[in-house]
Amino acid sequence: MKIYVLNFAFGMSEAELHQAFEVHGQVEEVYMVTDLDTGRPRGFDFVEMATDAGAQVATTDLNGKEFGGRAITVNEARPRREAGFGR
Repeated sequence: MKIYVLNFAFGMSEAELHQAFEVHGQVEEVYMVTDLDTGRPRGFDFVEMATDAGAQVATTDLNGKEFGGRAITVNEARPRREAGFGR
């Protein structure tokens, strides 16, 4: 299951994000979204967990927790919408 993480501190690393979630189950991938021009983090990330159960526990436990001085928002990621003409 893919999880959407919003409001992570810009100074946090992929390794720190991985550690925060692996307590709840196997983390398959961490993807930190960065600005294409500057390479700086954009403040939201995605975490792919191996099981839905682990992802649900992580979502419940970590939503609203403070990391790096900021309270994060954690939700199940929604499928990306296809961009198209007129949308």
